[in-house]
Amino acid sequence: MAIAVFVADEQSTRPVEPSRWMGLAEAVLSAEGVSGDAELSVLFVEEEDMAQLNQRFLGEDGPTDVLAFAIDEEPVESGRSPDSGGTGPGWVPAEPTEMPTLLGDVVICPSVAWRNAPDHAGTYEDELALLVVHGILHLLGMDHVDEEEAAAMEHRERELLERYHRRGPSDATQAEG
Repeated sequence: MAIAVFVADEQSTRPVEPSRWMGLAEAVLSAEGVSGDAELSVLFVEEEDMAQLNQRFLGEDGPTDVLAFAIDEEPVESGRSPDSGGTGPGWVPAEPTEMPTLLGDVVICPSVAWRNAPDHAGTYEDELALLVVHGILHLLGMDHVDEEEAAAMEHRERELLERYHRRGPSDATQAEG
């Protein structure tokens, strides 16, 4: 199976090229050393949906540009329900290679990205690329809680964007609004 990236465009406010962002995500995961069977989802959502997620999970009002939701890395216990206290009849241990590593979900709000782009990454496409990379790095354990972590994360973002982000035709239409 290898690395599988699923991209869903669940909004209609701004144009999104799912295959483009899938390719960027696959390249970033590979560059970051993710190998074997691994899955990642990238979702593009409306502002209302992002605001709900932001409130529910971070306690913040209003929409944000990107959220990353890591999947718990703890393996599911095998055994009997409800206490997982033993193997029980018919129990067969799972092969470790049967289940892919579920990295998590990166949720992006294109309309917020559009507004932020001129003062942040430059173009709408550059902003989306930055958010894809930023979200993936969060799933892989990077953060920006303190200055040192933020500098390291920003440096890695720049490296990955320079290497894997290609300018698209819609970069030229940023000003059309």
